[in-house]
Amino acid sequence: MNRIGPVWWNDAVTNKAHQAAEQVWRTEAARVVAGLTRLTGDVGLAEELAQDALVAALEQWPRDGIPDNPGAWLTTVAKRRAVDLFRRRERHDAKLAELARTLSDVEEQPEPEAIEDDLLRLVFVACHPVLTTQTRVALTLRLLGGLSTDEIARAFLTPEATLGQRISRAKKTLAKERVPFEVPGREELGERLEAVLEVVYLIFNEGYTATAGDDWIRPHLCEEALRLARLLGDLLPQEAEVHGLRALLEIQASRLDARTDAGGDPILLPDQDRTKWDRDRIAAGLAALERAGTGPYALQAAIAACHARAETAEATDWGRIAGLYERLAEEVPSPVVELNRAVALSMAYGPSAGLALVEELADEPALQNYHLLPSVRGDLLARLGRDEEARAEFRRAAGLTRNERERALLLARAGVS
Repeated sequence: MNRIGPVWWNDAVTNKAHQAAEQVWRTEAARVVAGLTRLTGDVGLAEELAQDALVAALEQWPRDGIPDNPGAWLTTVAKRRAVDLFRRRERHDAKLAELARTLSDVEEQPEPEAIEDDLLRLVFVACHPVLTTQTRVALTLRLLGGLSTDEIARAFLTPEATLGQRISRAKKTLAKERVPFEVPGREELGERLEAVLEVVYLIFNEGYTATAGDDWIRPHLCEEALRLARLLGDLLPQEAEVHGLRALLEIQASRLDARTDAGGDPILLPDQDRTKWDRDRIAAGLAALERAGTGPYALQAAIAACHARAETAEATDWGRIAGLYERLAEEVPSPVVELNRAVALSMAYGPSAGLALVEELADEPALQNYHLLPSVRGDLLARLGRDEEARAEFRRAAGLTRNERERALLLARAGVS
């Protein structure tokens, strides 16, 4: 008994320290990497140094205890590793002097403004147009979302090795192209910010309705996207469309607990238990919407707000939603937006009104392999009593989707056991 006690106690202390380190990494990694990137000018090196500091935390915290300011501890250790690295490379230059000078100041948490500036720069580096959209998504989740390569690979059904190579190439590309660690000037901000918002939007959408796999939703992706949207709102309070995106994601995320049953099967919007909707998130979304303008994300948020404000599915203001989709189609013309408008028209004015627009979209090249086109058509045909045609559309939609939960739902609607 005397031997078991200390071993158990040591294991407990070690586990507690490791859990603390992992939690700090999840919440502070982006800030640590951002600060190191400013000092080293190399996002790949910055991440390596930050990970070295995490390893040091896992080794030292069980023995020495969890520091009062874990984020500053990681930054201190990482900067010391940077100094050692530059010394080994015989880089006794201004960079070394700059790094060394900062060490005396690291024990105290840096000024909040400096941290936020570094984070904002890191956002724009991770979403730089020199990278492909898929790579931007992966790198953003890695650097700012705090997700591991394995977690990102599993979320997007990509082999871990492939995803790792993609991230590695992205960091090398940023270094090769000498992408500056800075927020773009006002003349570039609009275009670059659009790319940043798109990445966050894509991450959320993949979590809200998974493209493929066995899960209908992946809540952790929604949470990471929402965290990034909130961060952007804090960092760029003057940008109206940033608040539009946050409003959209807050309101959409409010429904997550109601979108699946206990077994993980989908529950569609009209059938959801609205008492499970998160009212705090809805309130946050509506508050953000008041600060938004009239851009595409703000319009989508306004549509989501119509659902959020309706106490029942029957109370939904579908006429207003149809009008908002019309405005959205003018702002960003898209067959997918038109398909959503068709649904709104059908709910506001009857299935025939929606079906007429769907038939116009039948030959759109962008929708030829889009499973929601036959899915929507099937639903409208069923509401018109054209059951055999509807079942054929649901079977076609089931053959196009790569999500197993959605396929099962569509086959059930087609009457396939």
